[in-house]
Parts: sequence; structure tokens; C-alpha cells
Amino acid sequence: MDNVKKTVFSGVQPTGKITLGNYLGAIRNWTPLQDEYNCLYCVVDLHSLTVAQVPAELRKNTMDLVALYIACGIDPNKSTLFIQSHVHQHAELAWILDTVAYIGELNRMTQFKDKSRKHADNINMGLMNYPVLMASDILLYQTELVPIGKDQTQHLELARDLAERFNGRYSDTFAVPEALTYKSGSSIKSLQDTSVKMSKSDPNENAVVSLMDDKDAIARKFKRAVTDCDTAVRFAEDKAAISNLLTIYSLCSGESIEKAEFRFAGKGYGEFKQAVADAVIAVVEPIQAEQKRLAADKAYLEGVLKQGAEQAGRLARRTLDKVYRKVGLVGRFR
Repeated sequence: MDNVKKTVFSGVQPTGKITLGNYLGAIRNWTPLQDEYNCLYCVVDLHSLTVAQVPAELRKNTMDLVALYIACGIDPNKSTLFIQSHVHQHAELAWILDTVAYIGELNRMTQFKDKSRKHADNINMGLMNYPVLMASDILLYQTELVPIGKDQTQHLELARDLAERFNGRYSDTFAVPEALTYKSGSSIKSLQDTSVKMSKSDPNENAVVSLMDDKDAIARKFKRAVTDCDTAVRFAEDKAAISNLLTIYSLCSGESIEKAEFRFAGKGYGEFKQAVADAVIAVVEPIQAEQKRLAADKAYLEGVLKQGAEQAGRLARRTLDKVYRKVGLVGRFR
């Protein structure tokens, strides 16, 4: 049994433009996991409905994100790649988990508070239940490891609590997931405000580098990136902006932060920022070209998604059938 691969689940919403932070902090790290774990990578489109969407844009963004996953190195022959809404058990399990989730713990969720402030005219139940659906995404596949950043710790803790609560009430049913964290890149900061992470919902376009930005836009955004009052290219707590740029440079160039500090010692911020931009462009341009090629091949993407939904569906049915028996529901007669 020691040779049995553990299961990893992760997903991204098909809203907004996928950022360099999303790539360096999450998607980039998924590729090497494929050889070590059973990986399920999902486009979590149901989650996006908590905020009003333009239907045609949501459909296009969803397919574009599938193409981007593959362009970034997700291999459909190694991993299960699918769209959340194609596996109906996600929503069904979320309802069961709602019955063991408490209003108090959902009210305390940071994301619910933040989104309620940002979308005060649309505080819907989906905003509150968002973490329960996320728990369903994870628990449905008996997930053991979840790649997360610090901002998602609270959601994973809820998934763990719901799994343990259900297991305690109905006997062992769910694996209790653990966090899979990375040493660097898990929280790339805004280029304009290093107190917050780079976010695709940021209204300041200069704060965010999109994976689909052209090279001129990338160079311009790094040129305008905030720095600090001195000119030393050094990684330090009191130099958050430069430390953020050094992290980006290191992850994109493959050069260690220590070597980068030595390389840019005595040089101005202008030269350093251009080097960061060049390193980013070298990474994203091949991804952009491959994403565009794949997005144009609809037959291929549809085949990948059909295969992924079938694979995920088999696993999901196995868990949901067990859950239904445990809670006393009569199973379907096949």
C-alpha cells in the first residue's frame, strides 16, 4: 500500500485574466506533481456564479482556461482535467455538507466578508456557501493533499472540519485533506501595493501582470512597479517591493535570489526592472502561443473534457454513493 499514489485536487475560477501570480504561485507548481500523485485539476466554474457573469464570456473564459492549463504543462494523459459543472456530484455533495456546516463558521470566513463588502448589492447565499462547495470539490475525490496559498488556509480548515464532523457522525467516509505548500512563489504581490497579493480582480491594471499580456504591456507594468527610497537590489523584510521583484525574477529566470542580488549589485532599479520583465516575457510567450493554438482546436479540447468528466465522475459517484448510504438515502436502482 505504500506505493499507492496520494490524490491531489486543485482548481481555478474562469473569471478575469489569469495572472503571473496565479501561474507562479499555483499552476506552475502543478506540473511536477503529475508524476508523483494522482492529480485532478478542475476549472471551478460553479464558484464563479457567486458574482454576476456575462454567460458568453464565462463560456469562453472556461475553455480558454482549459487550454491555458494544458499550455502550462498539465498533461491530460497524466492528470484528470475537467470542468466542475460537468460532474454533478460536486453540487450534490455540497448540499449534504451544508447539513453539517454551521452558519457561525461560514459567517467568519474572510472571503465572505471581503466579497460582501465588494458586492454589497449582491450578497447571495452562494457567497456564504462558497467554502462548502469548495469542501465538496476536495472531499468528493478523497483528496489527501491540496496545493494552497496562505489565503486559502481557512477554506482548507473548513474542509477538514466538515470531513471530521461527518466522519464522527456517520463513521469514516472522507479522507481528511492536508495542505501542500511551496517554499516560494505562493504569494506573488501586487506591483503597486505589496501589502496584498497579485489578484486578477485588482482594478489597477498596473498592479497585475496577466499571462496573456503582450511584451510591451509587461515591460510597461514592471517599469511602473513600486520600489523603495534607496537603490539596492536586495531581498529583505524592509524592502518588500524589491523582494517581490526578486522572487519573480528568480522563479522566471531560474537564477537564485542570491545570484540575482550579486548580478544587480550597484546597478539601478531601471536595469533591474527591465531584466525582470525580460525574464517574465521569456516564460509567458511560449505559453501564450501554445494556449492560442489549443484554444483554436475545439475538437481536441472537447475530447479532453469528455475524458476528464468521465474519469472524475467515476470517482465522484463512488464517494457520493457511500455518503448517501451513510446518511440514509435510498440509492439509485441501476
